[in-house]
Amino acid sequence: MNIRMIKTAAFAVFLLCFGTNAYAQSSATATATATIVTPITISKTTDMSFGNVAVHATNPGTVVMTPAGVRSATLGVTLPGTSGTVSAASFTVNGQSGYTYAITLPASVALTSGVNSMTVNAFTSTPTAIGTLASGTQTLTVGATLNVTGGQAAGVYLSSTPFTVTVNYN
Repeated sequence: MNIRMIKTAAFAVFLLCFGTNAYAQSSATATATATIVTPITISKTTDMSFGNVAVHATNPGTVVMTPAGVRSATLGVTLPGTSGTVSAASFTVNGQSGYTYAITLPASVALTSGVNSMTVNAFTSTPTAIGTLASGTQTLTVGATLNVTGGQAAGVYLSSTPFTVTVNYN
């Protein structure tokens, strides 16, 4: 055997012993994206005011304020001709145009005048549970029911802490 054949045979043995199998490979790439939308915000425009209310000496009643700012009385409550300031609460909601949002209203809030108190509950809103930011902004109005006891003491009643209306993108 000549030296050339020996070298070729040795090289062939080397390849057989240490060679690796080659597999076909394929790759692909992708990009990552994220879009930050305008944060949703809510700001108070008008406070809720039930106005002047007259009460019966013993019969309880309610004043129902609609989100449109229209009030009505039940049972032992009447609404005097001099109504005082009457308004539903009003808020401005701003955010990403075209997005919808959920509205969360409080369960109740206490109004106090000295040691006397009344409860406001049954909150309602327009829009109701879901609003739409058609042009990036929407007015949200809130009504509720004022619960008055018979013989409720005269005075100006105010919530000790403001009530909270929460909005969140859907």
